[in-house]
Amino acid sequence: MYSADTVSTDVLIIGGGPSGLATSIHLADILKKKGINRRILLIEKGSSIGSHIISGAVIKTDVFKELLPDVDFNEIPFNAKVTKDNTIFLREKGSISFPFHVPYMNNIGNYTASLGQVCRYLAKIAEQKDVEIYPGFAVDEILYSDGKVIGAKTKDTGIDHHGHKLDNFQEGTRIEAKITIFAEGTRGSLAKMLIKKYDLENGRNKQIYSLGCKELWSVPEGNIKPGQVIHTMGYPLDMDEFGGGFIYGLNDNKVALGLVIGLDYKDPSFDAHDAFQIWKTNPVISKILKGGRIIEYGAKTLPEGGYYAIPKLFTDNAMIVGDSAGFVTMPALKGVHLAIKSGMLAAQTAADALEKNDTSASSLQQYEMLVKNSFIYKEMYPMRNVRQGFAKGLIPGIFHFATQIITGGAGFFGRLRTHSDSEATLKLSELRKKPFKERFKGKLEFDKVLTFDKVTDVYYSKVSHDEQQVGHLQINNQTSFETVNIKLYGAPCQFFCSAEVYELHNSKTGHQELRIHAENCLHCKTCDIKSPSDGVTWVVPNGGNGPEYENM
Repeated sequence: MYSADTVSTDVLIIGGGPSGLATSIHLADILKKKGINRRILLIEKGSSIGSHIISGAVIKTDVFKELLPDVDFNEIPFNAKVTKDNTIFLREKGSISFPFHVPYMNNIGNYTASLGQVCRYLAKIAEQKDVEIYPGFAVDEILYSDGKVIGAKTKDTGIDHHGHKLDNFQEGTRIEAKITIFAEGTRGSLAKMLIKKYDLENGRNKQIYSLGCKELWSVPEGNIKPGQVIHTMGYPLDMDEFGGGFIYGLNDNKVALGLVIGLDYKDPSFDAHDAFQIWKTNPVISKILKGGRIIEYGAKTLPEGGYYAIPKLFTDNAMIVGDSAGFVTMPALKGVHLAIKSGMLAAQTAADALEKNDTSASSLQQYEMLVKNSFIYKEMYPMRNVRQGFAKGLIPGIFHFATQIITGGAGFFGRLRTHSDSEATLKLSELRKKPFKERFKGKLEFDKVLTFDKVTDVYYSKVSHDEQQVGHLQINNQTSFETVNIKLYGAPCQFFCSAEVYELHNSKTGHQELRIHAENCLHCKTCDIKSPSDGVTWVVPNGGNGPEYENM
């Protein structure tokens, strides 16, 4: 048995995505210019940098020139420059092309990319600047002293799923830091704890999310051009469901495609993964994929609540950056450049705080002021009411969207509020339309050529979890889960999970119970977001567990 080690650092960054890596790079640069020597330590739960990174992605790249002023832009591993961009409205068998760009959605001049590859590149840059990067370590506890954050602790390992310590038990490492920066991505488990403890959402809108399922394909030459971008609206979604599809032409005859669906849908049986497969059968998409083969699959959630849902970004000794803070613009569906900029602004704040030897909230509030004076605010504020406007359906959403364009984002009704995505789900008895399986009867038999069942798709994520560990998907109250989530809602988790983690088992006596196949989990955290009555809490599994994305 081992006792906990303690490591001390000046800055601890939790998360090796674009925001965390940008924080580390910019902080190292500023400290060097100031002639200040400080330790910067970055912890990433994936087995390697990039292994848990998934995004569309079409990226606004100007921020990289700001982050990496001494780097040749052509060295950054972007993919194809966008040269053609259009939006189409899908019907079951056909489509209508929009004759204009939907406002805020023009991507000409942006770049397609594998965000995982970009993060691997940024990690190399960070290490060249003496940033210490440690992948494969899950952090599951925030450390406090006198009510203030003083760092975090890595997860204890060598504990079986019953909670018993094994011979290889090892207590996690305490990492004490002057400043801790939470860069965990969407619905960060520690950021969630921090926000709750310090009531950082007070006066803010509830954050709302979407779920995106994505596949990467290799297709015959000529099926799609590199740099060609297509976004879709319509089929298979109905007027009550918000979302759309994307198709991005990449170099080397690759194509990234996916369906992104707002998690404020009402039908408890709605299945985003299966809707994605149905979407691919539309002739526009199936023609592009004809003769091709799938390479990778993944899923992730993204925060869509906009400016009004951004929490307070700081407290004593701590800041929140990137997707954990909700820096995503709607309807542009852009967040990478905002994540990087937020990391840079947090770095500037941290450097000034370390120089003054003052990491209190009064010092770190500079971060929030910098955000409000940056392009983050300029991009997010005019769209501050966009996503909320679609909460009651497509037609009301289009109306609200139009009024916001006219009024600079204010609309005719002022600030629009949101409720959590789990509250939007209807009970089975309240659903007044055909449930998902009835709507698409006859379309849910997947051929494993164009369309795939969840288990087959999950194979292409290369997901892996240690069998002997405490379950990282926790039912908060078993009794209420059975009486509420299962009986009243029909166990929505079996449908909204894009990796077939949750299985509703019916015994011979008619008793229903939930079986959890945590080994399939893609870490999208939909269950933490969408489960009625906060039925499920997602926590980090052992470090290095999860998907092994290569080019997502």
